Amino acid sequence: MPEDPDEHGRSESDDTHSLPEPSPTHGAEDVVRIQVEALRHNDHPRDDAGIETAWRFASPANRANTGPFDAFRRMVRSEPYAAMVDHREATLGPVEVRDRRATAEVALTGPEGRSRTYRFRLSRDHRGDLDGCWLTDAVMTA
Repeated sequence: MPEDPDEHGRSESDDTHSLPEPSPTHGAEDVVRIQVEALRHNDHPRDDAGIETAWRFASPANRANTGPFDAFRRMVRSEPYAAMVDHREATLGPVEVRDRRATAEVALTGPEGRSRTYRFRLSRDHRGDLDGCWLTDAVMTA
């Protein structure tokens, strides 16, 4: 069982930092793509690495709403988010950026072949280590 990531999404055993992390060099579209691709290959390079990647890109406000990593993991594995884990394919729609806020829609086909569209809400208004980083405030069905 993987260790729970810290508040920045890093596990103690993750010495190589092999999973993507927030960076001011990632644009809003990059952040959505990184998360969607990680969730598509959820168990690579280790169990629930995709969910952990999504957790790394969750904003402080998102984390306050979802609770600690274990609660976040349970949420992602339940409806309406379960189709994101190990999905077959995804299509990213236009990303709308307005100042320090962005939205993006992703249409995907879940592992059972069911189609679903999600709307990502992101922001770039953070302090400390996350200053200038696009992070996900919420994901909801569209």
